[in-house]
Amino acid sequence: MHFRPLHDRVLVRRLEAEEKTAGGIIIPDTAKEKPMEGEVVAVGPGARDDAGKLVDLALKAGDRILFGKWSGTEVRIDGEDLLIMKESDILGIIESTAELKKAA
Repeated sequence: MHFRPLHDRVLVRRLEAEEKTAGGIIIPDTAKEKPMEGEVVAVGPGARDDAGKLVDLALKAGDRILFGKWSGTEVRIDGEDLLIMKESDILGIIESTAELKKAA
């Protein structure tokens, strides 16, 4: 099945949190918080401004992002747990050091 979000909505796959702390302590599943990092799976075409002009999203499929703890709506598509959220719920894009060096 192919899913395409509408307007300024984004489909996100949560990235799993670390199983251990920096000190090597293993965190049990019951004590873990939901991760606030994810990967963009699909994006909508964009929102319309007051003049009716389409405003493109700043995200694209494959971007690694940070989002708020309680952001989005959980959905299950093809047996996979995903989130649908508005672009405004996303706090930022995580860029690798290689991408930053290329831009400079």
